Amino acid sequence: MRKLTLAVGSSLVLAVPLAQADVVGLGASVSYWDSDLTGTASSGSSQVDVDNELQMKEDGNANASIYLEHPVPVLPNVRLAYTLVQQSGKGTLTNSYINIGAGAPVRSDLDLEQLDLTLYYEVLDNWVNLDLGLTVRDFSGELVVQNIANTTQVSRTEADGVLPMGYLAARFDLPLTGAAVGAEGNFISFDGDSMRDFNVYGQYSISLLQLRAGYRQIAIDYEDGDDVFDVKIDGPFISAGVTF
Repeated sequence: MRKLTLAVGSSLVLAVPLAQADVVGLGASVSYWDSDLTGTASSGSSQVDVDNELQMKEDGNANASIYLEHPVPVLPNVRLAYTLVQQSGKGTLTNSYINIGAGAPVRSDLDLEQLDLTLYYEVLDNWVNLDLGLTVRDFSGELVVQNIANTTQVSRTEADGVLPMGYLAARFDLPLTGAAVGAEGNFISFDGDSMRDFNVYGQYSISLLQLRAGYRQIAIDYEDGDDVFDVKIDGPFISAGVTF
Protein backbone atom coordinates (compact mmCIF):
# COMPACT_ATOMS: atom_id res chain seq x y z
CA MET A 1 0.00 0.00 0.00
CA ARG A 2 1.20 3.48 -0.82
CA LYS A 3 2.30 6.08 1.68
CA LEU A 4 1.91 9.64 0.51
CA THR A 5 4.76 11.85 1.72
CA LEU A 6 5.47 15.49 1.06
CA ALA A 7 8.52 17.56 1.97
CA VAL A 8 7.60 20.57 4.05
CA GLY A 9 8.26 23.54 1.77
CA SER A 10 8.95 27.16 2.36
CA SER A 11 5.24 27.97 2.69
CA LEU A 12 5.19 26.46 6.17
CA VAL A 13 7.72 29.05 7.25
CA LEU A 14 4.59 31.17 7.73
CA ALA A 15 4.02 29.15 10.87
CA VAL A 16 7.10 30.66 12.57
CA PRO A 17 5.97 31.82 16.00
CA LEU A 18 5.12 35.49 15.87
CA ALA A 19 3.09 35.34 19.10
CA GLN A 20 2.33 32.72 21.73
CA ALA A 21 -0.07 32.29 24.62
CA ASP A 22 0.82 34.12 27.80
CA VAL A 23 -0.05 31.15 30.03
CA VAL A 24 -0.42 27.40 29.70
CA GLY A 25 -3.81 26.43 28.28
CA LEU A 26 -5.49 23.04 27.98
CA GLY A 27 -8.78 22.21 26.30
CA ALA A 28 -10.84 19.29 25.05
CA SER A 29 -14.06 18.88 23.12
CA VAL A 30 -16.44 16.28 21.72
CA SER A 31 -18.75 16.83 18.77
CA TYR A 32 -21.68 15.23 17.01
CA TRP A 33 -21.53 15.48 13.20
CA ASP A 34 -24.65 14.73 11.12
CA SER A 35 -22.81 13.85 7.91
CA ASP A 36 -23.96 13.06 4.39
CA LEU A 37 -21.81 11.10 1.89
CA THR A 38 -21.54 11.56 -1.89
CA GLY A 39 -19.03 10.55 -4.56
CA THR A 40 -17.50 7.38 -5.98
CA ALA A 41 -15.19 4.52 -5.05
CA SER A 42 -13.13 2.70 -7.67
CA SER A 43 -11.04 -0.44 -7.91
CA GLY A 44 -9.23 -0.91 -11.18
CA SER A 45 -11.75 -0.27 -13.97
CA SER A 46 -14.75 -0.79 -11.63
CA GLN A 47 -16.52 2.22 -10.15
CA VAL A 48 -19.55 2.61 -7.91
CA ASP A 49 -21.56 5.65 -6.81
CA VAL A 50 -21.77 5.53 -3.01
CA ASP A 51 -24.92 7.67 -2.94
CA ASN A 52 -27.09 6.76 -5.93
CA GLU A 53 -26.15 3.06 -6.21
CA LEU A 54 -25.19 2.03 -2.69
CA GLN A 55 -27.79 4.31 -1.06
CA MET A 56 -25.50 5.25 1.82
CA LYS A 57 -27.56 6.80 4.60
CA GLU A 58 -26.94 10.07 6.38
CA ASP A 59 -25.36 9.25 9.71
CA GLY A 60 -24.17 10.89 12.89
CA ASN A 61 -20.58 10.55 14.03
CA ALA A 62 -18.91 11.44 17.31
CA ASN A 63 -15.50 13.15 17.12
CA ALA A 64 -13.05 14.35 19.77
CA SER A 65 -10.07 16.67 20.13
CA ILE A 66 -7.65 17.90 22.79
CA TYR A 67 -5.06 20.68 22.69
CA LEU A 68 -2.20 22.12 24.75
CA GLU A 69 -0.95 25.71 24.44
CA HIS A 70 2.06 27.15 26.27
CA PRO A 71 4.11 30.38 26.51
CA VAL A 72 7.40 28.97 25.14
CA PRO A 73 7.90 30.92 21.87
CA VAL A 74 10.07 28.40 20.01
CA LEU A 75 8.02 25.25 20.60
CA PRO A 76 4.70 24.77 18.75
CA ASN A 77 1.37 24.17 20.43
CA VAL A 78 -0.08 20.67 20.08
CA ARG A 79 -3.53 19.45 19.09
CA LEU A 80 -4.83 15.87 18.69
CA ALA A 81 -8.10 15.15 16.88
CA TYR A 82 -9.91 11.93 16.02
CA THR A 83 -12.65 11.47 13.40
CA LEU A 84 -14.53 8.28 12.57
CA VAL A 85 -17.19 8.16 9.83
CA GLN A 86 -19.25 4.96 9.55
CA GLN A 87 -22.08 4.65 7.05
CA SER A 88 -24.05 1.77 5.58
CA GLY A 89 -26.78 1.26 3.03
CA LYS A 90 -28.67 -1.12 0.76
CA GLY A 91 -28.96 -0.49 -2.96
CA THR A 92 -28.65 -1.95 -6.46
CA LEU A 93 -25.59 -1.85 -8.68
CA THR A 94 -26.08 -0.12 -12.01
CA ASN A 95 -22.87 -1.62 -13.38
CA SER A 96 -20.73 -4.53 -12.18
CA TYR A 97 -18.34 -3.73 -9.35
CA ILE A 98 -15.25 -5.93 -9.00
CA ASN A 99 -16.72 -9.45 -8.66
CA ILE A 100 -20.40 -8.42 -8.24
CA GLY A 101 -22.54 -8.22 -11.38
CA ALA A 102 -24.74 -5.36 -12.57
CA GLY A 103 -28.27 -5.34 -11.15
CA ALA A 104 -27.28 -7.16 -7.95
CA PRO A 105 -28.88 -6.04 -4.68
CA VAL A 106 -26.07 -5.13 -2.28
CA ARG A 107 -25.40 -4.15 1.29
CA SER A 108 -22.49 -1.77 1.81
CA ASP A 109 -20.47 -0.55 4.79
CA LEU A 110 -18.00 2.33 4.70
CA ASP A 111 -15.47 3.20 7.42
CA LEU A 112 -13.34 6.33 7.20
CA GLU A 113 -10.98 6.99 10.10
CA GLN A 114 -8.42 9.70 10.73
CA LEU A 115 -6.13 10.68 13.59
CA ASP A 116 -4.52 14.14 13.43
CA LEU A 117 -1.45 15.49 15.16
CA THR A 118 -1.27 19.25 14.63
CA LEU A 119 1.69 21.45 15.56
CA TYR A 120 0.79 25.12 15.32
CA TYR A 121 1.73 28.64 16.38
CA GLU A 122 -0.53 31.46 17.52
CA VAL A 123 0.22 34.34 15.17
CA LEU A 124 -2.53 36.51 16.68
CA ASP A 125 -4.05 36.10 20.14
CA ASN A 126 -6.53 38.82 21.10
CA TRP A 127 -10.06 39.48 19.84
CA VAL A 128 -8.72 38.30 16.48
CA ASN A 129 -7.10 34.86 16.73
CA LEU A 130 -5.00 33.27 13.99
CA ASP A 131 -3.16 29.93 14.14
CA LEU A 132 -0.86 28.50 11.46
CA GLY A 133 0.83 25.11 11.41
CA LEU A 134 1.19 21.59 10.09
CA THR A 135 -1.05 18.55 10.57
CA VAL A 136 0.13 14.96 10.17
CA ARG A 137 -2.96 12.87 9.39
CA ASP A 138 -3.10 9.07 9.65
CA PHE A 139 -5.96 8.26 7.25
CA SER A 140 -7.65 4.97 6.39
CA GLY A 141 -10.78 4.07 4.47
CA GLU A 142 -12.54 0.80 3.66
CA LEU A 143 -15.66 0.12 1.60
CA VAL A 144 -17.17 -3.38 1.78
CA VAL A 145 -19.88 -4.28 -0.75
CA GLN A 146 -21.71 -7.63 -0.43
CA ASN A 147 -24.23 -9.24 -2.78
CA ILE A 148 -27.40 -9.82 -0.72
CA ALA A 149 -28.56 -12.63 -3.03
CA ASN A 150 -25.15 -14.36 -2.97
CA THR A 151 -23.26 -13.51 0.21
CA THR A 152 -20.06 -15.20 -1.03
CA GLN A 153 -19.63 -12.28 -3.45
CA VAL A 154 -17.88 -9.58 -1.43
CA SER A 155 -15.70 -6.73 -2.67
CA ARG A 156 -13.37 -4.49 -0.68
CA THR A 157 -11.93 -1.12 -1.62
CA GLU A 158 -9.21 0.15 0.74
CA ALA A 159 -6.90 3.13 1.00
CA ASP A 160 -4.66 4.44 3.75
CA GLY A 161 -1.78 6.83 4.12
CA VAL A 162 0.04 9.32 6.30
CA LEU A 163 -0.61 12.82 4.97
CA PRO A 164 1.15 16.08 5.90
CA MET A 165 -1.39 18.91 5.61
CA GLY A 166 -1.34 22.65 6.06
CA TYR A 167 -3.35 23.93 9.04
CA LEU A 168 -5.11 27.27 9.38
CA ALA A 169 -7.55 28.46 12.07
CA ALA A 170 -9.10 31.90 12.58
CA ARG A 171 -11.58 33.15 15.17
CA PHE A 172 -13.16 36.55 15.79
CA ASP A 173 -14.34 37.21 19.34
CA LEU A 174 -17.11 39.70 20.00
CA PRO A 175 -15.81 41.60 23.07
CA LEU A 176 -17.77 41.29 26.33
CA THR A 177 -20.36 38.92 24.82
CA GLY A 178 -18.79 35.45 25.04
CA ALA A 179 -19.75 34.97 21.38
CA ALA A 180 -17.37 34.29 18.51
CA VAL A 181 -17.32 33.11 14.90
CA GLY A 182 -14.52 31.13 13.35
CA ALA A 183 -13.21 28.70 10.77
CA GLU A 184 -10.45 26.13 10.61
CA GLY A 185 -9.15 23.75 8.01
CA ASN A 186 -6.50 21.32 6.79
CA PHE A 187 -5.51 20.91 3.17
CA ILE A 188 -3.11 19.13 0.81
CA SER A 189 -2.82 18.57 -2.93
CA PHE A 190 -0.01 16.43 -4.31
CA ASP A 191 0.61 14.24 -7.36
CA GLY A 192 -3.09 13.98 -8.27
CA ASP A 193 -4.24 13.28 -4.72
CA SER A 194 -5.96 15.88 -2.59
CA MET A 195 -7.76 16.24 0.72
CA ARG A 196 -9.40 19.21 2.38
CA ASP A 197 -11.14 19.31 5.73
CA PHE A 198 -12.70 22.55 6.92
CA ASN A 199 -15.40 23.81 9.23
CA VAL A 200 -17.08 27.11 10.01
CA TYR A 201 -18.85 27.75 13.31
CA GLY A 202 -20.42 30.05 15.82
CA GLN A 203 -19.27 29.74 19.43
CA TYR A 204 -20.53 30.79 22.83
CA SER A 205 -18.38 30.57 25.97
CA ILE A 206 -19.65 30.41 29.55
CA SER A 207 -16.84 30.30 32.10
CA LEU A 208 -14.85 27.16 31.22
CA LEU A 209 -17.51 25.79 28.86
CA GLN A 210 -17.43 26.34 25.09
CA LEU A 211 -20.43 25.50 22.88
CA ARG A 212 -20.18 25.41 19.10
CA ALA A 213 -22.52 24.83 16.16
CA GLY A 214 -21.46 24.88 12.55
CA TYR A 215 -20.84 23.07 9.27
CA ARG A 216 -18.01 20.67 8.37
CA GLN A 217 -16.89 19.21 5.06
CA ILE A 218 -14.21 16.63 4.21
CA ALA A 219 -13.38 16.12 0.52
CA ILE A 220 -11.12 13.17 -0.34
CA ASP A 221 -9.59 12.31 -3.72
CA TYR A 222 -7.05 9.64 -2.81
CA GLU A 223 -5.52 6.70 -4.69
CA ASP A 224 -3.88 3.67 -3.08
CA GLY A 225 -2.70 1.30 -5.80
CA ASP A 226 -5.78 0.33 -7.85
CA ASP A 227 -8.21 1.58 -5.19
CA VAL A 228 -9.50 5.16 -5.29
CA PHE A 229 -11.80 7.14 -3.01
CA ASP A 230 -13.30 10.31 -4.50
CA VAL A 231 -15.90 11.24 -1.90
CA LYS A 232 -17.26 14.22 0.02
CA ILE A 233 -18.65 14.07 3.57
CA ASP A 234 -20.44 17.14 4.86
CA GLY A 235 -23.14 18.34 7.21
CA PRO A 236 -23.88 20.30 10.39
CA PHE A 237 -22.23 19.63 13.74
CA ILE A 238 -22.54 20.63 17.38
CA SER A 239 -19.80 20.42 20.01
CA ALA A 240 -19.14 21.01 23.67
CA GLY A 241 -15.72 21.64 25.17
CA VAL A 242 -13.91 22.78 28.27
CA THR A 243 -10.86 25.04 28.56
CA PHE A 244 -8.45 25.52 31.47
